[in-house]
Amino acid sequence: MTLDARIFRSFAEIDPAAWDACFPGEAESHAYYAACEQGASRTTQDGAAAVFVDGRLVAAAPIFKTVFRLDTPIQGPLRRLTERFHPLVKGIMDLPIIGLGCPYSERCHLGFAPDADPSTRRALLISLLARLEEYARREGTGLIALKDLAAQDEAEFGAAITTQGWTRAASLPTAILDLPFHDLDAYLAGLSAVTRKDIRRKLRSAASLRIEWRSDFDGLEDEIALLYASTRRRSRLDYGDFETLPNGYFSAVMRSLGERARVVLYWVGDTLCAFNLVFLEKDRMIDKFLGMRYPLGQEHNVYAVSWMENVKECLARGIGCLQTGQTAYGLKLRYGSRLQPSYIYFKHRSALPYAILKTVSRFMKADRLDPDLRAARAFTS
Repeated sequence: MTLDARIFRSFAEIDPAAWDACFPGEAESHAYYAACEQGASRTTQDGAAAVFVDGRLVAAAPIFKTVFRLDTPIQGPLRRLTERFHPLVKGIMDLPIIGLGCPYSERCHLGFAPDADPSTRRALLISLLARLEEYARREGTGLIALKDLAAQDEAEFGAAITTQGWTRAASLPTAILDLPFHDLDAYLAGLSAVTRKDIRRKLRSAASLRIEWRSDFDGLEDEIALLYASTRRRSRLDYGDFETLPNGYFSAVMRSLGERARVVLYWVGDTLCAFNLVFLEKDRMIDKFLGMRYPLGQEHNVYAVSWMENVKECLARGIGCLQTGQTAYGLKLRYGSRLQPSYIYFKHRSALPYAILKTVSRFMKADRLDPDLRAARAFTS
């Protein structure tokens, strides 16, 4: 079997049906990545890697090219300190990087032909990685990575990746809420008495909210972008370019995903208080982005209201899993979520920088430096 691994600078060069055959049922499909590419940010270049056998696409993954700041995992007061020194040591701290994965997804999507057996899948991934290294060499980029490899993929491929000289580090986990319930009361019954009481109190705020499910952002594009930007500014966390969305992201994604994307609007009178972009799959809802008007959203407890609205929608659709991302871990754990680990693998083409990065990675662990996650673990321990 001859493997033909290729790099594509645009998703327009790849047949959508062939790509999606490797990712059955995924909302973050060829259409999603092509939509992200339409308004690519100033700081990130997107593309794809794929392996072909006799002209048939049998393995694929999105790729990205950007600049990685060494202090990206650092948050809170220490990050403010590194910000002061960054202009003085920019040449050392800013590292060009090429990686498998995508800044606009919470996991590294690795897709394979449905008929590929486990040993073939490992061989295909090794071919992808070799092609990625070759591409980085041509581009003059030393640092390469796999961003946010999901736990199930790490279990299948971790050993094979390590044998190719890559180093593993922990990334931020993804919050998952399992929903084996027949109604909201059954879900609430599984929470602590204190949490149940708190949610019910906050749900009384829903009486003053008008909730609207829509399949488009028509007429609201600018306001949606402002609410998202406002929410980002208020966050205690800053992951730089890995949080910067492409221009026109929301409208492009809604148009491209069709029935697989919905936006939930929360109104107070005629004022848009908040929006929540969600992706729908057969057995999973991905709570992608929440944007809120401050302080109005807080006054109406929009976070709790939107959480329960999504749980209600999942139960109505028979969806058994609500994926809520890599932020606000404390609340998500209290609301019944579990944390699914994810991992970063990295490699540098030069021995000395690689040795330094491996040493640094032992101390700068994303899952230990994130203040929300640290507080959540302290709360549950």
